Amino acid sequence: MRAAGGAVWRQRADGTVEVVLVHRPGHDDWSLPKGKAEPGEADREAAVREVEEETGVRGRLGRELATVRYLDRDGRRKVVRYWAMEPELVGRHEPDHEIDQVDWLALPEARARLTYSADQAVLDALERMLGEPSRQ
Repeated sequence: MRAAGGAVWRQRADGTVEVVLVHRPGHDDWSLPKGKAEPGEADREAAVREVEEETGVRGRLGRELATVRYLDRDGRRKVVRYWAMEPELVGRHEPDHEIDQVDWLALPEARARLTYSADQAVLDALERMLGEPSRQ
């Protein structure tokens, strides 16, 4: 299964970098926004679409950060490509059965809240790109 997503980041006035995370009630987990690519859809297009659908944030695609491979809960092989994204338009996400909460968190708080280690690797890549370690 092919999927794509983003590490959507912004910088606060005080210089703190924060990223957006989503809570999926069906899995009771916190993760970076991502989702399956549609047939014939390029991974880059899927990343932008999925991030906007899950968060309400229209992101501008930046550098590709990481590719994560794992087995989903049904035992299917999943490959997820992640890009850095900066918000172009921050809309409002209406909670639904797929995503019930969207939070902007400083990198250390985001790292602590993430459920899966694979998402940590994406944040590591984002930090390298930004040249800013967040572990304190």
